[in-house]
Amino acid sequence: MATSFNDQFDQHGTWRREFALRLKLLAEWLKDHELLDAGVEERLLRLETQLRSDKVMVAFVAEFSRGKSEMINALFFAGYGRRIMPASAGRTTMCPTEMGYDAEVPPCLRLLPIETRLQPQALMEWRMAPEKWTRIDLDVNNPQQLAKALEKVAETIRATQEEARALGFWNAQAPEDNPVVDAQGMVEVPRWRHALINIAHPLLKQGLVILDTPGLNAIGAEPELTVSLIPQAHAVVFMLGADTGVTKSDLAIWREHLITESTDPEARLVVLNKIDTLWDALSTPAQIQTQIDRQRTSTADILGIPKERVIAVSAQKGLVAKVTEDDALLRQSCLPVLEDVLGHGMMGKRQQILASAMKGGITDLRAETGRVINIRKRDLTEQMMELQSLQGKNANVIKHMRNRISQEQAEFDQGGAKIHAVRSVHLRLLREVFNILGAAMLKKEMAGLGDTLLQKGLKLGVKRAYSETFDRLRANLQRVQALCAEIQTMLEASFTALNAEYGFSLQPPAQPDMARFTVDLDTIERNHLQYLGLGNAFRLAQPEFADRLVRALSTRLRTVHETALADVELWSKASAAQLDAQLRERRRNFVRRIEAIDRISQAAGGLEDRIGEINLQSNALNVLDDKLMELTSYLVAAHQSSTALTEVDVELV
Repeated sequence: MATSFNDQFDQHGTWRREFALRLKLLAEWLKDHELLDAGVEERLLRLETQLRSDKVMVAFVAEFSRGKSEMINALFFAGYGRRIMPASAGRTTMCPTEMGYDAEVPPCLRLLPIETRLQPQALMEWRMAPEKWTRIDLDVNNPQQLAKALEKVAETIRATQEEARALGFWNAQAPEDNPVVDAQGMVEVPRWRHALINIAHPLLKQGLVILDTPGLNAIGAEPELTVSLIPQAHAVVFMLGADTGVTKSDLAIWREHLITESTDPEARLVVLNKIDTLWDALSTPAQIQTQIDRQRTSTADILGIPKERVIAVSAQKGLVAKVTEDDALLRQSCLPVLEDVLGHGMMGKRQQILASAMKGGITDLRAETGRVINIRKRDLTEQMMELQSLQGKNANVIKHMRNRISQEQAEFDQGGAKIHAVRSVHLRLLREVFNILGAAMLKKEMAGLGDTLLQKGLKLGVKRAYSETFDRLRANLQRVQALCAEIQTMLEASFTALNAEYGFSLQPPAQPDMARFTVDLDTIERNHLQYLGLGNAFRLAQPEFADRLVRALSTRLRTVHETALADVELWSKASAAQLDAQLRERRRNFVRRIEAIDRISQAAGGLEDRIGEINLQSNALNVLDDKLMELTSYLVAAHQSSTALTEVDVELV
């Protein structure tokens, strides 16, 4: 039987924990042998943090009543023996619902009142104000209480048409999308704007985040869903009804919210749910399968995707089969097929990306640490040559040797001005980079766009304002890239001079590449363009919606800038730490050489003893170098298999 998504994710979590533990042990080993400089320590810390905090988000997107919540129950929560997410007939999940795990927060359901849409703060800002959310504690060991509490995500309130318009649920320009008006002229709208569920489910503890979204109307009214949450999901499961196929509203969601030029096709899965509605006692299994295949082909053609990206399942029958342990029904539901695609496709690719990042970081770390070991080897070789040249020499020659070493030390210390000059230029250019990517610069850029969006009436120039804003942001990244290139050129020239003058082995790390952040900007811009067309002119005319749009955009762009800055900081710190490490080793070398000469001059047998000590130290360095290669090669190789970390035991000594 195919490995389920749960099993795949469990293996991924085990791999991450084992790899993080190995990184921690490597850091301790490096520290014990005085190889853990600031640059190496920062690199290790970031790798370990990336591993431990890595999140995998699976977003379920569809129109109402396509069975999203039932699918979540079947895939992730069948172990409770009942439905956890509300999944009755009609509309259930009325607000976007995120399910994850934060060890700092007790098990609870937090609900953000829908009225917060009338205020300018973006969702990310509301997350920072937990006191504004309604909190309900959850008993994760009581499935009945858990399911009862989660029913609140389906709650609604009655509102006037004007109130619904202000909240984003009424659009006079698209009456077909508006809620039904009752006899009193009221309409039904969600009670909550957003829901956060924090429970210690085994998969959630390992970093899985589940996003359950409501229908088209709610998605379009919440900019952060489209420009932040859904685009950042590692897999999006787009659900359709097997009995209805692709409806007009389904197609609108697909085209407007899920598919762009930058979308990774493998990150989008289309699920034809409710195939059990096609099970007909008057039809043969072959006839039923033909009908299902026909729907898959039609769906693939309409959405413009390969047929293998369309999976036909019955979430309801799959859940029942898991709860009742009915293997035959589980196979008939085809749920294991979806689990296999999610597990091997999404999880396999996610682990590959993460492992590739680990491999690059470990390779760079090995190079930096290896240089320090090589410096120590070279210093020992120089000491050995000095001491061997003193064999058979009198006290005057030994005294002359000490004076020469002291003079070299003094000249080296005087050369600190050159190194200080390198640091000064480096820091000046870095300050310019920090200013370009800093919060003040981004705030200034967004202020101009905000002024355009908040003008009264139709926003005729908004597309141009968007285009100009993103052009400036891209130009800023190009400027940062040019400054990094300038810093890199300066470092290469300075390091070459220092290597020649002092025998260092300095080599600046590869400069950060801003191209991937430019791609992020392109993606964000395309995701936002859907809000700038005539279809959203009515929404844009509402100041509160326009303000939410700008705030959502600012939050997303701030993440891009902060990530770019983090890359620049790591690069800068690695360069500076490399120089500091070699300066430190050289100063230690001067001290050791002078101490050796003093010992030789005070004892007749000191020369031979010191030569013997250097031989022992040289052998120890060779062992150290071999051990570094062994430990790092093990970590680099571990990316090729999620089970590699449990197959071999490498002793850390």
